[in-house]
Order: sequence, then C-alpha cells, then structure tokens
Amino acid sequence: MNGGLLLAALGTSLLAAVVIFLLPERAFRARTGVNLGAAVIKLSLVAWMVWGLRLGHEYAVAFPVLEGLPFVLRADALGIMFAGLSSLLWLFTTVYAIGYLEDSPNRKRFFGFFSLCVASTLGISLAGNLFTFLIFYELLTLSTYPLVVHRGTAKALAAGKVYLRFTLTAGLVLMIGMVALYALAGDIRFGQREILAGLEPEYQPLLVGLFWLLVAGFGVKAALVPLHGWLPRAMVAPAPVSALLHAVAVVKAGAFGIVRLVYDIYGIELSAELGVLHGLVAVAAVTIVFGSLRALAQQELKPRLAYSTVSQVAYIVLGVGLFGPLGTIAALSHLLHQGLMKVTLFFCAGNYAEELGIHRIDELDGAGRRMPLTSLAFTVGALGMIGVPPVVGFLSKWYLGIGAIQAGMPWVIAVLVTSSLLNAAYFLPILGRLWFRPGPDHGVGAWPGERRLGRFETHAWLLVPTMATALFSLMAGMLAGMPFSPLEWATQVTNAEYLR
Repeated sequence: MNGGLLLAALGTSLLAAVVIFLLPERAFRARTGVNLGAAVIKLSLVAWMVWGLRLGHEYAVAFPVLEGLPFVLRADALGIMFAGLSSLLWLFTTVYAIGYLEDSPNRKRFFGFFSLCVASTLGISLAGNLFTFLIFYELLTLSTYPLVVHRGTAKALAAGKVYLRFTLTAGLVLMIGMVALYALAGDIRFGQREILAGLEPEYQPLLVGLFWLLVAGFGVKAALVPLHGWLPRAMVAPAPVSALLHAVAVVKAGAFGIVRLVYDIYGIELSAELGVLHGLVAVAAVTIVFGSLRALAQQELKPRLAYSTVSQVAYIVLGVGLFGPLGTIAALSHLLHQGLMKVTLFFCAGNYAEELGIHRIDELDGAGRRMPLTSLAFTVGALGMIGVPPVVGFLSKWYLGIGAIQAGMPWVIAVLVTSSLLNAAYFLPILGRLWFRPGPDHGVGAWPGERRLGRFETHAWLLVPTMATALFSLMAGMLAGMPFSPLEWATQVTNAEYLR
C-alpha cells in the first residue's frame, strides 16, 4: 500500500512550519511564497489521494512505537473527506491571514504555528488508530494556543489559559479512555469494528462507560454543552484564527473524533445495542438549542458566531446519533457544509473589523452599501445557517429531519425547527442592519475605524477568499448531486464504509 503520499501530505505542512520559523521576520515575500506553496501542494496531494481512492487504491503506512501500539496513517473515505475540507479551507484561510496580518508584528510566529496547526488537523484526518489520533489531537492543542494568545493582551492571555485548561484536561481524559480500551481489546485500528462487537456481554457496562469517557474527551473540542466554555472566550484571537478554530481545525477535530468513535471503533450496530446513541442525540439536542439561545443574547458579532458554532457543530453529533443511513449522510455532509459557511462568516466579521473597525452588531447599520461584496457573502453564509435553500445548510437540516423520522425520533424535528427559528432570530436582524438601515455619512472616517477607500471595498487578499467560500457554500447546495460535492461524497462514504 502506498504510504508515500500520506507522508508527503503531512510533511508539507511540517516542513512549511520549520522553514517559516527559520525565516527572518521581515521576509514577507518568502514567507508568503512558502505559505501559499505548501497550501497548494498539500491540496494537490489530497486531491490525488481522493482520485486514487475512487480508483480503488489504498494508502496506509505504520511504524512501531510501543509494543503492540503502532503509529498508523491511513487514508480511508472518511478521513480523506475531512482532509479535503481542511486542505481547501487552509488555502483560503492562508490567503486571508496574509492580508489580515500585513501590518502586524510577530507574523513569523503566527504562520509557523498556523502551519503546525494544519499539519495536526491533517494528521487527525489520516490517523489510522486511536493512538495516532491522540498524538495529533494533543499537537493541535499545543499549536493553536499561540494563535489564540497571538495579540498578547491580558484578555487574550486569560482566554489562552481557559483554552489550555479545557483542552489539556480533555486530552488527559481521552488518553485514560484510550489506555483502558487498549487494556481491554488491544490496538483497534479504525474500521476494525468487529473487535469490540466480539467481546462477551459482561463487558458491555464497561464499554458504555468507556464510550462516554471518550465522548467527554472529544466533546470539549466539539464544544458540546457543558464543555463549551472555552470557545466564546477564544474569540479574542484574530479573525483568521477564529475561522481556523470554528471551521477547519479544533471544533471539527472534536466532532470528527466522535464520528470515528461511533462508526470506526464501536461500530454503529454495537453503539445502538449499548443504547448510547439516544444519549448522543439528547446531548446534541440540548447543545443545539442552548447554543442558539446564547447566540441570540450576544451583542458583538464574533461571540454571536461563536455560539452559533456551538449549535451548528452539534448537528453533526445529532446525525451520528440517528441510527440510519440518512442520519449518517447528514452528519458527514454537515461536517463539510458547516465549515464552508462558518469560515465565510468569520472572514466577513474580520473584514468589517479590519476595514471599518466594527465589532458590535449595532454598528453594522448601512455596512452593506459600504462593503457590498463582503455583506453579500455574509448573507449567503447566514441564510445557509438558517437553512434557506439553495445554500448548502438547507441540505443538512433536510437530511437530519428525514433521518430522525427514519430512526423513529420524530421529536428531533421540533429541535430542528426551534433551532432554525432561533437562527433566523439572530441572523436576520444583522442582515436588516446591513442592507436596510442607513449608515453614517460616507467618506473616510465615517465609520468607527475606517482605514481606506481604494479600488475594492477592502484588500483583495481579504475579499477573494471571502467571496470564494461564499460561492462554494452556494454551489455545494445548487450542485449537490454532482460528483465530488459534499453531499455526494458523504453518501459515498456512508454506502462504502458504514451501515453495510
């Protein structure tokens, strides 16, 4: 089996991080070239593996680390789907970060840890067993901390302490669960569902306990209630970091871990037999409604988007808990859909802050006329989060609703409707302020922190990725039946890997 592509894809980000750390702070062009070159190369390598998997090729590599506990990389259909998301959004986020931080200090440090963060996310995507997953899971924590505290303010440092407290504790819990699982059944590679399913019935109470222990470890990064407290505080980070945390790396890593746990370690049949799926649905339902209510109470834009993430990522966990192929399709497709929409919204929030000095929602009056393209992108992302067709968020909610009926849980429909109404309640007023309220008199200095009136409404480095991800969010919904769309890929993963 070809493991060279796996190592090359992972090594691209690691090598980029090393080179960036070695470059002098003033080497802007060289650092930009390394960032963009590594992002393009990694995306190309992942696309190559996507095509190879379609042709039936296998990609795996293993190295012995401890007795009976190897380091394993493997590109299965689920892992490569998450790797594709992280690679595509890393490219857009890299372009955005270059423009956003053009006049900032400590750019070398930022982009070095930025590359390590993406390498960690790719390692999580391609991990072949829980041991390898844990290594990259902890590396992700350590590489994102410097990004959260990048500005170095007292507020940022306090948020960083909370972030470390939550995530390092989660890593410890996850390690305890992994060691206990290893003592019970040995090394379980992802996809070897039959190992735990073959244990004697007297082990089932222990399996239930270990399941919830591992869910707790993953649930911190997935921001499940009541383990979500670090996420809103981390919004003190720069906008590219917020986009990375919410759409590409940390939160998605937690949700992805729960997907792996249910489908690749326990297996969906054993999970249903143990009765843990109903608990997942309950936790997800509470998180969905709670996150929406808290988002409605926020008066600043980024915290509102943060609590929206708490709610939206729980849709993935909800779909995992619905026993049936439609719930699985909903969960896996929303893993991609939410990333596209949420990265767009955080790019827009960064544009408003960078160009106009706007951070509060009540300062957005008339901003749609001053920044029409950014506001159009925000509108696409917001309507997608509400579930308005043809934006891609509609598909996730549709499949979740049908999956809930298929699973015999019609009450979930009420949760989805409540969430959509709350989504509308906290997004539509923003759109009203952007497009239908008069703003201050136009001209430089009319807005709280307006800094330029150039050829475009903001720097092209900020505008192009924002419009691109908004377009992807729209086209992924309109062309959902086309090959390689998120929905089609999620369907293929469900048909090929799960519920056979």
